[in-house]
Amino acid sequence: MKVLWSIACRKYTAAPLVVAAVWFGMLLGVSFLATPAKFLAPSLTLGVALDVGRQTFAIFNKVEWLLSAVLLGAVLSSYRSWRSLSLALVIITLVAMETFWLLPLLDQRVGMIIAGEQPSPSNLHNLYIAFELAKLLALTLLALPMARRLGSRDVSEAR
Repeated sequence: MKVLWSIACRKYTAAPLVVAAVWFGMLLGVSFLATPAKFLAPSLTLGVALDVGRQTFAIFNKVEWLLSAVLLGAVLSSYRSWRSLSLALVIITLVAMETFWLLPLLDQRVGMIIAGEQPSPSNLHNLYIAFELAKLLALTLLALPMARRLGSRDVSEAR
């Protein structure tokens, strides 16, 4: 019976770990690799780069809502530690703040720049980077204990 319990615990521990790891990789790729790289392309005008970025982040935001739902479901169906649930809720809160507050403000600024206007200086872009870094940190803090738990000999003891 103990062996069956250990296998079941591993299965349910793996689900949030997989979601967190996939999300981490996507976030790193979209926000910290692909986005800065497009601004290095000499043939891409600033307006086009900003417009591509706006579309990229709009689509990625929808993907993050899907990942949020899957992560929450995976955490709730796993070992249900307060720590993992709290981290999942922090991540979801950051996604919500980006969706309903930060991205609309950034989109408005991009629209102004594309229209040839010069918006007043702002720290919104730096705040967005901070939100993305906070999500990376929270995903890491969520995934590492799960990875350790899966690596332990008896998962049921780690519960």
